[in-house]
Amino acid sequence: MGKRIQRHVIPSATFFAIVACGPTAEQHATPEHEMNARSQLPEPVVTYTGSEVTAERIEHGELIIDIDETRRVLHAQHHPHGIIETRRVPGTFEAPAMTEISDFALSKDDLVVINPGPGEYVHVMEGQRHGYQNLVVGITYTAPGGAPPMHTHLGEEAHVLTSDQKVLYALGDEVFELTGPYIVNIRPMVPHSFQNLDDEVAELVVIFPTNVWEYDVLDYFPFADKSRPE
Repeated sequence: MGKRIQRHVIPSATFFAIVACGPTAEQHATPEHEMNARSQLPEPVVTYTGSEVTAERIEHGELIIDIDETRRVLHAQHHPHGIIETRRVPGTFEAPAMTEISDFALSKDDLVVINPGPGEYVHVMEGQRHGYQNLVVGITYTAPGGAPPMHTHLGEEAHVLTSDQKVLYALGDEVFELTGPYIVNIRPMVPHSFQNLDDEVAELVVIFPTNVWEYDVLDYFPFADKSRPE
């Protein structure tokens, strides 16, 4: 399915709009085995394995940073749980010039992939790598039963699910089930995690008002039917 890119010149600004062509009759007639394929999609592959960034500690595609006393004190002010480590996106990068359409329009395949927990992969659009000043977007691949570790962020976060799938949430001291479509508001420093209760892969979008992907992993896991992710 092709895309038509229109460029509109506006005084003092350039606006790029991407218009996708509609589905054809053949695409509407999707075979049943293709409709069921979402639950059998191959897991993504993490971008960084450690060999590409020899001077950093890389695990499950993420940069692992030890916790200092200042960060421990900060967490103690917000919740009773211990903190294990901070995780970020590894590697160096060169910020785009923001002069080409490809600088503004990213494919999912252009994004760094990490594996925070069992059955949970995230395609990370880290703003500082892609010309944004205050935005991070993650597109998750969460297999049935998959979940990230319990964690916190320094800033707020929004979760967006556009499908009608079921997801189990742990948010602070509350554990509850939601059925999409929905948007969840997660306040700064609130411990949280989620688990896909559906029988198909879920693609949940996470959004942060910052240009750096970062979170702190806590020392417990809230869902009884899985061991705590390492």
